[in-house]
Amino acid sequence: MNPAPGRPALVSRRSFLAVSAAAAALGVSGCATSGSGGTTTLRFYEQKTEVIEYFGKLLRRFEKEQPGIRVVHDTTVAIAPQFVRGEPADVGCFNNNLELARYIKRGVLTDLSDLPSAARIRTDISDLTDQYATFPGRTSVLPYSLAAAGVIYNKRIFDELQLPVPETWSQFVDVCEELQRAGITPIYATDRDTWTLWQGLFDYSVGSLIDTGSFFRKMKELGTEVGPDAEVSFEKDFAVPMERAKTISTFFNPDHAVRSYADGNLAFGKGEAAMYFQGPWALSQIALVDPDLPIGTFALPVSEDPADRKARVNIDLGLWIPTQSRHQDEARELVEFLMRPDIIEAYNNDNLAYSTTEGAPPQQDERVAGLQPYIDDAAFYQGAGTFVPNSIPLGNYLQAAIRSGNFEAMLRKLDADWRRVAGRGATV
Repeated sequence: MNPAPGRPALVSRRSFLAVSAAAAALGVSGCATSGSGGTTTLRFYEQKTEVIEYFGKLLRRFEKEQPGIRVVHDTTVAIAPQFVRGEPADVGCFNNNLELARYIKRGVLTDLSDLPSAARIRTDISDLTDQYATFPGRTSVLPYSLAAAGVIYNKRIFDELQLPVPETWSQFVDVCEELQRAGITPIYATDRDTWTLWQGLFDYSVGSLIDTGSFFRKMKELGTEVGPDAEVSFEKDFAVPMERAKTISTFFNPDHAVRSYADGNLAFGKGEAAMYFQGPWALSQIALVDPDLPIGTFALPVSEDPADRKARVNIDLGLWIPTQSRHQDEARELVEFLMRPDIIEAYNNDNLAYSTTEGAPPQQDERVAGLQPYIDDAAFYQGAGTFVPNSIPLGNYLQAAIRSGNFEAMLRKLDADWRRVAGRGATV
């Protein structure tokens, strides 16, 4: 996170405003405007609808501390049209994923390495952003919130049957079989919403067995050469993980094919299953059903070595500033405000996530506290499904594989699709 060589020092706000004013006089267009009385208006783009109100309160607090800056909360769904029109918001707060990676690679996001907050980001977390894309000499995104997901489980059911939290693959299978014998659905699955399949079954089965970042970096290098005889391929490297997935799917609720994410939250909240492959985003919905339901989360073990267990993570939100913003200095002030320890830590605590900065306090909520040791030790991975382009219908393939039991055919299809996407010059 050190400043890039040759990077000029952050200009003062006064000098930047002077330059901006001169540019405006010459008719240069931009994302933000200067209002009457010297007030600067910034647009802040927030992607997650469930936290728009939360960030709205933060923006009002920022305005009180910086009376010369007004912030408009931009809550449009897509960012692509903004960049196409040359009018992206001044500050973005967005999932770090393949969509954002396109803008990182194109160099249209400002280098933030010289911000004081950049030096506080954990290196092992900033490395996650680089797995999708980088731009030479730049820190394009500051990770803001790390979401960790695992197996949500009903502590009451586990306690009543005296079941241990499994630490190995064989122990996990034993727990599932014991639940079946007791007439309890081991795992509630919601195949109707395909994202729940790749986020849970696919990602969890792969992540503790394969270094997903390294695997997909090699897959990108191979491109059209991907196949069973290549250095890496879905068919070869994912064979064991998908054997695990096949076994896991036999412990699903019988009607999993027609159940949706909302159905899963309701059913789990009513105690109709012992486990649920979901992340912290589901917990607020479950709490609406039964706020007193005792819940914990553990990392799915898929090997016989307990030390192999890892948590699935994603950078749920990252902060960035487009190079096209005319108010870089003010935008950076907003980023620095949001990155303040009291602000970022409160947000992540309230939203059952983990702060991305050094020395951040642990997550205290007992529903997700079981994953804290994995975050502390950087024993985590980004889900394999997040590296697969949207043009490859992974969720649909998983639906078919679960119904047929033929996961091998699915992996061959994934290799073929990867070659197809790479062959037409698309980004994979």
